[in-house]
Amino acid sequence: MAKIVINRTQQTAQYYKEDLGNKVELEMMLIPAGSFMMGSPEDELERSNSESPQHLVNIKQFCMGRYPVTQAQWKAVAALPQVNKELETDPSHFKGDNRPVECVSWYDAVEFCDRLAAHTKRQYRLPSEAEWEYACRAGTTTPFHFGETITTDLANYRGTDNEQYKWSGSYGRGSKGIYREETTVVGSFGVANAFGLCDMHGNVLEWCLDDWHDNYEGAPTDGSPWFDNKNDNLFQRQGRVVLRGGSWIHDPRNCRSAFRSNYNWAERDDFYYVIGFRVVCAFGRDS
Repeated sequence: MAKIVINRTQQTAQYYKEDLGNKVELEMMLIPAGSFMMGSPEDELERSNSESPQHLVNIKQFCMGRYPVTQAQWKAVAALPQVNKELETDPSHFKGDNRPVECVSWYDAVEFCDRLAAHTKRQYRLPSEAEWEYACRAGTTTPFHFGETITTDLANYRGTDNEQYKWSGSYGRGSKGIYREETTVVGSFGVANAFGLCDMHGNVLEWCLDDWHDNYEGAPTDGSPWFDNKNDNLFQRQGRVVLRGGSWIHDPRNCRSAFRSNYNWAERDDFYYVIGFRVVCAFGRDS
């Protein structure tokens, strides 16, 4: 088997830091405006029909968390005044201040964003599905922002075969790896994409704003979240939603940039130890 070469480059990204108190900060990366083809091409290995049809999407500039929200960040924001619902201070299964928070529902994540927005007077929210994929790809068209394949030296996912479900621990010409069976400290692999974002492949699945749709027929082309109705009260929304990025428990095909999931349990009030989230800010620091 030919050796897979992972290219590493150093680039400069723009960002700001949100001070959450007690030396806890939230790094927000500037994601420039642009256009991209959302979804996967028909010849991409192990793709799903839910990733079709590919379509051109125009994205406005926004900022996105460099990492999934950590447990330290969660605790800091959970201590802020309630907006719509109570938040558990320490919900995660795998403990550690710098590990991603998990075991939080979509409603919990929305409340986190609302408290952060009220505290900072900036427009924090969950990303739309289109914003998430655009940010993950960072100008790439390959299955991963690393390139054509992925290794467990670069991301936290299941790199071993699962005989029960016939899942492979490798993708394409890539090698098999290890299975850590838990989350890892955010940014611990020392690898970011061209926009400066880390852990977009694996570690925890990430909530997006959008209602779940079985494919992209009729999807928005302006980067906005795709809702089935116009109810602006997010806490009155029900039903299945979109999860992105794969997690520590998933095989590599489910960590691709185009991979989208809802699973049967991905209702808005569900929580699990493979699901976290990251935040976006619509207009950056001066909004």
